[in-house]
Amino acid sequence: MTMYDKLKQTMSDRDVNAYLELVHEDAVFVFHKTGNEFSKSDWAGMVTGMMANDKFIQDSTRCVYENADILVQHAFMSYPDDSKEAVMMVAMLKDGKIIRMETGATPLN
Repeated sequence: MTMYDKLKQTMSDRDVNAYLELVHEDAVFVFHKTGNEFSKSDWAGMVTGMMANDKFIQDSTRCVYENADILVQHAFMSYPDDSKEAVMMVAMLKDGKIIRMETGATPLN
């Protein structure tokens, strides 16, 4: 199963533990709105909150490109404040896990 398929499944299932198993211990996450960087433990708290909220929805997603080193994904996201964004995510992979993830987003409403 590809990293894309694994991420898509964990998001669909809202399975935080399975999602975090896909993340390298030394991972860095760069938040598109502020440029702030987060560690895996910081990100874990955010992801837990997102997946627990029924209004955080990945409306659709597609894999743009993937190999053993990188995953590029595009998704349409809906958020608890009723906003929507088109989100491009680039994940660098190491040892079969996400080592760095950056996103870019375009507001849709």
